[in-house]
Amino acid sequence: MSAHVEIKERLDDQEIDAVLGVVEAATAADGVSPLNEHVLLHLRYGGDPRARSLLLYDGDALAGYAHVDPTDEVEGPSGELVIHPAHRRRGLATLLLREVLDLADGRLRLWAHGDHAGAGELAASLGFERARSLWKMRRSLSAPLPDPVIPEGVRLRTFVPGQDEEAWLKVNAAAFAHHPEQGAWTLDDVLHREAESWFDPSGFFLAERDSRLVGFHWTKIHGSSDHGHEPLGEVYVVGVDPSQQGTGLGKALTLAGLAHLRARGLAHAMLYVDEANTAAIRLYESLGFSRWDIDVMYAATPPASGARSTSEPRPGQRPE
Repeated sequence: MSAHVEIKERLDDQEIDAVLGVVEAATAADGVSPLNEHVLLHLRYGGDPRARSLLLYDGDALAGYAHVDPTDEVEGPSGELVIHPAHRRRGLATLLLREVLDLADGRLRLWAHGDHAGAGELAASLGFERARSLWKMRRSLSAPLPDPVIPEGVRLRTFVPGQDEEAWLKVNAAAFAHHPEQGAWTLDDVLHREAESWFDPSGFFLAERDSRLVGFHWTKIHGSSDHGHEPLGEVYVVGVDPSQQGTGLGKALTLAGLAHLRARGLAHAMLYVDEANTAAIRLYESLGFSRWDIDVMYAATPPASGARSTSEPRPGQRPE
């Protein structure tokens, strides 16, 4: 039986387990997960009904997986894909990516985690161009850490599940109004993360002024079971209401979260930041972070006529 691709709206439990097996094998081989958290949560819980899963079979074996998400009506769909290490160097990645491009009418933004040369070669072979970079930054938690300076009139407390979700969503939407990947989160997005084993409300800090939520720092701890790595803290997401920008609240919240991670006995903390967000990068560098790794977005657009083409597509075009 030759290699073939199946496109599905929703996977059954057996298919999900098979995909997660491919992800685990690829992560062990490459040192980085090929799928981001959003896609992994979609696998487990479902999500946007317009999203599609593509299963690549080599005979009876699942050799690869791709996820296509509508994400942004302006910039177009986004995708991620992975090929099992045992099935690489046989043209299967090209086959799968062509199927993804066809499904997306040639207009696609494709994330590659870890900036591996193979991903860049695959993207270039099908007419993609490098469009965006997301830095991973890291710092030692044993290095000196300044005390947070909380703006006058603001108090910090921790998140209360079942109470704070709606207020948090409003501030998150305002803080990330220009970043739909983060700002468009729904209540289900929050509840799914609350159901994850890593969720800890004691590491989810809220800033209030006059009993109104004005900022937050949600931390995350990646467990020691993650492929034998030591536990790693993450500045998961920091947001400040636009009315409080320039007050130093973002820096104070970041420091409060880092202090919490250090108190948990962690040796290092990391975060993601868009390469174009130079102000945020300067802030994080001032707090001892430096670039550690990078994720890359490659992008393609269909031919100018808008017609579908069987030829290779011509090139075109995550929050702090």
